[in-house]
Amino acid sequence: MEYLIRNAKTILTMDDDGRELSAADIRITGGQISEIGEGLQTTGEVVNAASAVVTPGLVNTHHHLYQTLTRAVPGGQDALLFGWLQTLYPIWSRFGPDEMRVSTLAGLAELALSGCTMSSDHLYLYPNGARLDDTIDGAREIGLRFHPTRGAMSIGESKGGLPPDSLVEAEAAILKDCIRVIDAFHDPADGAMVRVGVAPCSPFSVSRDLMRDAAILARDKGVMLHTHLAENDEDIAYSKAQFGCRPGQYAEELGWVGDDVWHAHCVKLDSTEIDLFAHTRTGVAHCPCSNCRLGSGIAPVRQMRDAGVKVGLGVDGSASNDLGNLMDEARQMMLLQRVAQGADKMSAREALRIATRGGADVLGRADCGQIAVGKRADIAIWDVSKLESAGSWDPAALVLAGPRRVRDLFVEGRQVVRDGQITTIDLPRVIEVQNRLAAGLQG
Repeated sequence: MEYLIRNAKTILTMDDDGRELSAADIRITGGQISEIGEGLQTTGEVVNAASAVVTPGLVNTHHHLYQTLTRAVPGGQDALLFGWLQTLYPIWSRFGPDEMRVSTLAGLAELALSGCTMSSDHLYLYPNGARLDDTIDGAREIGLRFHPTRGAMSIGESKGGLPPDSLVEAEAAILKDCIRVIDAFHDPADGAMVRVGVAPCSPFSVSRDLMRDAAILARDKGVMLHTHLAENDEDIAYSKAQFGCRPGQYAEELGWVGDDVWHAHCVKLDSTEIDLFAHTRTGVAHCPCSNCRLGSGIAPVRQMRDAGVKVGLGVDGSASNDLGNLMDEARQMMLLQRVAQGADKMSAREALRIATRGGADVLGRADCGQIAVGKRADIAIWDVSKLESAGSWDPAALVLAGPRRVRDLFVEGRQVVRDGQITTIDLPRVIEVQNRLAAGLQG
């Protein structure tokens, strides 16, 4: 189907020249942006954008969608990272396929309403028959572009690890299932709706051998690598005690740097590690709200960006955020960098660029993240005629003053949100099932 987004108040293209267009049209044909200009005509459906700012869809580079079922758990509300995990592991061990699928639907719906068109997911536990397939099924139903990663934990409490033994897997089985899901679902083509990654959970929950073997496997299969790194002071102390080095050095030794790698958090990277990530083109998923929620600190995003590190945004899991709104993340990132380094250290436009083009670059999606002819039609339309934008002198400064929910959202040329409502799933029914499952986990 062809759509014409007509007469947009402002289009923030995020293209290589950073163009901003006024009173322009965008033609969408066959999942791609086919034309940008003024006075375009169509035989397809017209979407009036005269009172709207149009941006590329936002990109979420780190999530644990299953955690949408465990928001605001009392025992973990005020805990640091390791204590928070120990509170939640026993609850997560009761999950199964239904919990994984429904939490994916709810989490991706929340992201879509915040303007997100593409999301990664880091699923690293598979209790009671759950598989990565369950999340992929949910993403396919809602229609967001999806980068699921086959995570894993292999070192349980009995071997000095953090997770309970019931949630860890044998390393041979982990690698075998990585191959299975890549072969079954990964699509390397431009416009792919699903790309699979390999993602051992963290250096404190898997062995050195699994980290190294996972990197070898991923490169043999041509897929990306993802894990948590340098999230907080506990993380740094663990790395020094167990490995005799900082996390960046550990990653480098095991082959975990490069254009095909992105790490979540990186709150505690030092200048040497930032330089390492810059010259190896290693990406970072910055999760500002979660970092605040868990008291992890303020990531050195300004230093990373200045050094040339690829940085995207992530909401992280809903048990440590506890929301899933990418526009909120962009605002929080901007404010934290200003608190730490000065009000002139990050603009609203730079924050939005990180949330769109930056995330696409981190996930290796040169076909997404910008409004340009030939790029995929992943587009967010923001109504700036309502109360949140009233009085704004610069409607394009969405991160400062503007809606936190999108009016219309296109993914691969398909309208997933229309007039603020999800079109692809029965959202009230999903919420009802989500609440019932969450109540069952509390029993």
